[in-house]
Amino acid sequence: MSTEIRVPSLGESVSEAEVAEWLKSEGDPVAKDEAVVVIDSEKASIDIPAPVAGVLGKILKQAGEAAAVGEALGIIEAGDAAKVKHFPPTIDDRVTGEFNQPTTQTMSTEIRVPSLGESVSEAEVAEWLKSEGDPVAKDEAVVVIDSEKASIDIPAPVAGVLGKILKQAGEAAAVGEALGIIEAGDAAKGKTKKAKKKAAKKSAAKAASAGGQSRVMPAAQRLLTEHSLSADEVKATGPGGRLLKEDVQAHIERGKKAPPPAAAPAEPSAEASPRADEVVRMTPLRRTIARRLVEAQQSMAMLTTVNEVDMSTVMQLRRDVQEKFKGKHGVKLGFMSFFVKAVVEALKNIPQLNAEIRGNDIVFHRYYDIGVAIGAGRGLVVPPLRNAEQMGFADVEKTIADLAARAKESKLLPEELEGGTFTISNGGVYGSLLSTPIINPPQTGILGMHTIQERPVARDGEVVIRPMMNIALSYDHRIVDGREAVMFLRHIKELVENPAKILFEL
Repeated sequence: MSTEIRVPSLGESVSEAEVAEWLKSEGDPVAKDEAVVVIDSEKASIDIPAPVAGVLGKILKQAGEAAAVGEALGIIEAGDAAKVKHFPPTIDDRVTGEFNQPTTQTMSTEIRVPSLGESVSEAEVAEWLKSEGDPVAKDEAVVVIDSEKASIDIPAPVAGVLGKILKQAGEAAAVGEALGIIEAGDAAKGKTKKAKKKAAKKSAAKAASAGGQSRVMPAAQRLLTEHSLSADEVKATGPGGRLLKEDVQAHIERGKKAPPPAAAPAEPSAEASPRADEVVRMTPLRRTIARRLVEAQQSMAMLTTVNEVDMSTVMQLRRDVQEKFKGKHGVKLGFMSFFVKAVVEALKNIPQLNAEIRGNDIVFHRYYDIGVAIGAGRGLVVPPLRNAEQMGFADVEKTIADLAARAKESKLLPEELEGGTFTISNGGVYGSLLSTPIINPPQTGILGMHTIQERPVARDGEVVIRPMMNIALSYDHRIVDGREAVMFLRHIKELVENPAKILFEL
């Protein structure tokens, strides 16, 4: 019984695609839903899975050939044929002796893109932490993906060997799509010499292709190595830009007939040049941050007001209780818990700052999910403290410490980054003296904390030196008036300068 692999529907107005690459060769066993062939449409590259388990019996469309929607690309033979199918060896097989060998059946498991939260449908591969052929333990981080909300480490679902990488760094993958394959069973005991040899050949081909070639075929690579040539020197004529053995032979023949070219002056390398440029692709998270910040400034009537806070009392209180607090709760008492609690109380008095605009309506939130901006290396993330009004000082400090640690390790879950009714950003940890923070839509306010600086201030007719912090509130003037914004900051100032009011809910 045979089953055809067909070009799926490619969306409105797209009628055909081009075969980019076959991931399997004729005679290879395939599992149901395992990626078999990659096609390129005018909109995206798509992995086509096997509709049934069996053996890839025949390839009908080679790499570089076009195929219409619904057209057959290849045939999978199922049933008994999958157990005994033999095919003539290829040229490369005859050179290496790798043909007509019995195949050990091993179970393979795909590494797939997990659910990334509401409205997020795809991610981008940021980095593979393992190479093809590397052993992996169950739940060990194998690949890092970037979504528009966070960087996420994807663990191995089973122990085994990373058999194949299906999505390279920089490539996009939809939720549920396979990123790679882990071979379990006997393969988990280590790569055989044959597999290592294949991996080395692939690595050499990829290294040669970095200079501009799409792919160097194995026979071509051997000739390149024998004649100390680089793939960059040879023009590729194969399908999809592949460099063939014939291309290398023709290049060698032309070199024998043509006189040696005059030596050209060496161009300075990018590393040596003092004016070199480096082009780095933006991650999905960084692109989303950029888009949302621009949208915030274009869609809101954003304004910032500033005040200052005398931190003397809070700093003294922290010194007095720090040792006992850490001994009891296992975490240090920071400034953030004071500001979180002060913000909650201030939002109760100025509810417009705990609201959002939906069309022609204003939605007032009767809960307080306070987002805390955290620098995570790959970009800024803002996980909210859910129901912060119900949290004590120790709860706030423990939760922030946990979120910050997991953000740096790319272990925050997508759902932990959703929501938030108001945001606090502490630029002071980086030394910022004053800033105008940008609102995180659809919120209507963000509080910026800054570095503590000793400076002269007037107290009771005298000039004294006090540790002062500038605080800034950016707000959406469409629903928050200047009066409410100033009152909000004054309330924050009063509570932080008199922390007993927070502690005793005065």
